[in-house]
Amino acid sequence: MRAAVALADDNGIEAVSMRRLAKDLGVEAMSLYNHVENKGDLVDAMVDDVVREIDLPSDQDWETAIRRCAISAYDTFLRHPWACSLVLSPGSLRLEENPRLRYMEWLLGRLEDAGFSAELTYRGYHALDSHILGFTMWHLGHSVGGDDITGGLSAEDFIAGLVPRLRSAGYPHLAEHAEQHVSAEWRENLREFEFGLDLILDGLKQAL
Repeated sequence: MRAAVALADDNGIEAVSMRRLAKDLGVEAMSLYNHVENKGDLVDAMVDDVVREIDLPSDQDWETAIRRCAISAYDTFLRHPWACSLVLSPGSLRLEENPRLRYMEWLLGRLEDAGFSAELTYRGYHALDSHILGFTMWHLGHSVGGDDITGGLSAEDFIAGLVPRLRSAGYPHLAEHAEQHVSAEWRENLREFEFGLDLILDGLKQAL
């Protein structure tokens, strides 16, 4: 599993095949089937390994614990960018030793134990989970295919050339937004993630 995850981290999930993994491990491809049924089974196990890295603290108040978990999940999926979309569509729904179900159970339990009603637990879970996965996929999406858009220029040089064109075309607010994307003051992604996360947590506290 560690070799397969490392292969996907370096080359993308498309690069993972039984033949390539066996070559990296120095074994015959058929020997891998002693451990997994097929590639789908392998990928499921890889995603499980990634999800196990997410911190699920048990010794803090609900807000601190959920904030810590959310940041841990964000960091985890940035380390393993191929896994973020796959975690939304598990290949199988086994109930034993399932890290994805354990994460869901933990988050729902922290909200319920904090005193949220059944409705607020339901809505709060979806707000938090969609921010964690949605923001991370948005961040990763901005990182993919950049050279196709910029023509190989740095983000700073590309934006510097784009901003005057946006303003002259009647998009002054978008031009300002583009400048903020490459400004050292504005472009810290973790800070942006935490901003949205804290809005949700503050809203939940008010509702509670």
